[in-house]
Amino acid sequence: MLATSSFPEPVLELRDLLNTYLEPDRVAVVLRAFEVGAIAHEGQVRKTGEPYILHPVAVASILAKLRMDHHSVAAAVLHDTIEDTELSKEDITAQFGEEIADLVDGVTKLDKMKFRTRKEADAESFRKMLLAMSRDLRVIFIKLADRLHNMRTLGIMAPDSRRRIARETLDVYAPIADRLGMNVLKSELEDLGFANLHPWRHRTIAEHVQEVTGNREEVIDSIRKALKRKMTETGVPCRILGREKTPYSIYRKMRVRDLSFSEVMDVYAFRIITHSEPHCYMALGAAHALYQPRPGRFKDYIALPKANGYQSLHTVLSSPYGLPVEIQIRTEEMDVMAEKGAAAHWQYKSGETTAGTAQLRAREWLMQLVDVQRHTGDSLEFLDGAKSDLFPDEIFVFTPKGKIIDLRRNASALDFAYAIHTDVGNHTRSVLVDKVEVPLSTRLNHGQTVEVITDADTHPSPAWLDFVATAKARTAIRAYIKSLEAEDTVRLGMHMLETELNRRGASVEAIAPNHMNAFLEDNQLEQPEDLFHDLALGNLLVSVVANRLAPENDAHGADKDGVAEALTIAGSEGSVVDFGQCCFPVPGDPIMGYVSAGKGVVVHRASCRNMRDLRKHPDRCLAVEWASITHSMFTVGVRVISKNVPGSLASISASINEAGSNIEKVEQPESNPETATLQFQITVRDRDHMARVMRRLRRNKVVLKVSRLVS
Repeated sequence: MLATSSFPEPVLELRDLLNTYLEPDRVAVVLRAFEVGAIAHEGQVRKTGEPYILHPVAVASILAKLRMDHHSVAAAVLHDTIEDTELSKEDITAQFGEEIADLVDGVTKLDKMKFRTRKEADAESFRKMLLAMSRDLRVIFIKLADRLHNMRTLGIMAPDSRRRIARETLDVYAPIADRLGMNVLKSELEDLGFANLHPWRHRTIAEHVQEVTGNREEVIDSIRKALKRKMTETGVPCRILGREKTPYSIYRKMRVRDLSFSEVMDVYAFRIITHSEPHCYMALGAAHALYQPRPGRFKDYIALPKANGYQSLHTVLSSPYGLPVEIQIRTEEMDVMAEKGAAAHWQYKSGETTAGTAQLRAREWLMQLVDVQRHTGDSLEFLDGAKSDLFPDEIFVFTPKGKIIDLRRNASALDFAYAIHTDVGNHTRSVLVDKVEVPLSTRLNHGQTVEVITDADTHPSPAWLDFVATAKARTAIRAYIKSLEAEDTVRLGMHMLETELNRRGASVEAIAPNHMNAFLEDNQLEQPEDLFHDLALGNLLVSVVANRLAPENDAHGADKDGVAEALTIAGSEGSVVDFGQCCFPVPGDPIMGYVSAGKGVVVHRASCRNMRDLRKHPDRCLAVEWASITHSMFTVGVRVISKNVPGSLASISASINEAGSNIEKVEQPESNPETATLQFQITVRDRDHMARVMRRLRRNKVVLKVSRLVS
């Protein structure tokens, strides 16, 4: 090892910092990492002109200030070597062991992979980073420290690059730091991101803050002394700090709450840090005795910690100066947790700690993201879902057994079901909130008790995507729908081909494997399922395919007594079968199918005027019939001519509802002083149900005429 006197000043400062909490042999590992990194990065310089090695040293120093373990700090020194130098993971493993090598590899970007767009590359890099985090949280600590130092030196970059990196920092990295409870990193990332994205706004707010703070020093000092006296009288050992607002926190509050600068700054903020949890509640009582508490402004994050493990008591008091006083009260350990979050775990050798709780919560969140990405094939979709969960704004609800479930604000009852387990969500039949059954779309509030009723026959519906708020729920619903659509499409395509081959005296099973494989290869298809999929969506014509697969047979030579089996429609086929919006067929109507390119089978009434043109393409026409039992509600169009009197629409709607039907859409194409013409789209089970609805409407005193809409 080189003599320490030959180390650059930043390395000596890092060494001195590490010596305050690490054993000498572990500090030596970090210094050896510097020597290896310096040789690997030799000749490389940053855009600032300084030797490149000083960047990873600065990243390591950020982690050392968080008192991270020597593996993390050494990995930070080496974090760019695999990506930017000749050094390989195997080289690092040989010299420093697998643990440090895995950390370096986890941070490495995906620049060597080929992506269609920069956005896609960033999304895939983000996915890899989160997966690496799920194996070892220290990966993200290094990545956050790397991003923080890059933000500190961002001024050398071109304006467009500065704005792009600043936006990414505010959208992704600062929220991750917040989710992990690392406030000391989050605050600086936010403020640097804000300064580079909106430099004029940042500068203006910072100047105003400095001016306002200077004018209020006497008042702030007076309130601090009053609080300290009251704590001493009550017997609460503590230290009291003023809480400074950052320009970004002020800007965000101004935008979200639509406040002026003066309204945001008209608050005095203090933090009371004491010895134990009982002392926190004693301090709260003392503060409330000193100044009048403001109603509805107390939050107990000690009893109900935030999702990132943050614990503190929050209250707002009315000061004698006419302005509110915001106070946070917590223990020393909670304060460390609030600043360093999950990273605080490495400061404790053993035992149950708040930091351990934070690490557990962080790991639970990461494992949820791992589960989400497992069912998401698209990196951009995964990134969007993950980002939506990085702005939690949580609510806390309870299971019937009293377990606390934290959800993002605006989460629905169905989101709760998916938070319990994906299988529970997928089979949710109904939900009870405080023992009362509510719609699955109901938005939940703090403190509610939620019970989920499941049914094996219940499955996700595309409509669920309209109201779920969490990435886990959205991903699970989409995955189920995609798998169901794939199964239905393959089944339909196979039926279509089998029917056409039967007409020719052949069958799918009778096709020689080598003949089928040759056809698939000619059409750049990998397996028969791909062929069936394209047939169902109309991308290939079934008659053309059948002619290629069974050229020795044709429809004319087939057994004339053989009748092709029609496709049965039960209403549960999903998106692979659609119903014509021109004629609205319902069970009981004579029907025909038409294979529309890219859409699949569209079912029309046999009497639909559009069928005249569609029949000109017999290769795309398909025999269909209703199943003996259908499993859905079907849309039908009804025209109602009524008296034009007040309350007529409400009266007609009530009649439709009484007949067991639901209104999907209503239009009024024409009216005059005497009559109004209304066109409804309603749901019915079949023609008999439709007839009952129309009879109920005809008995309504305001209705003059009822008819079914026809194309």
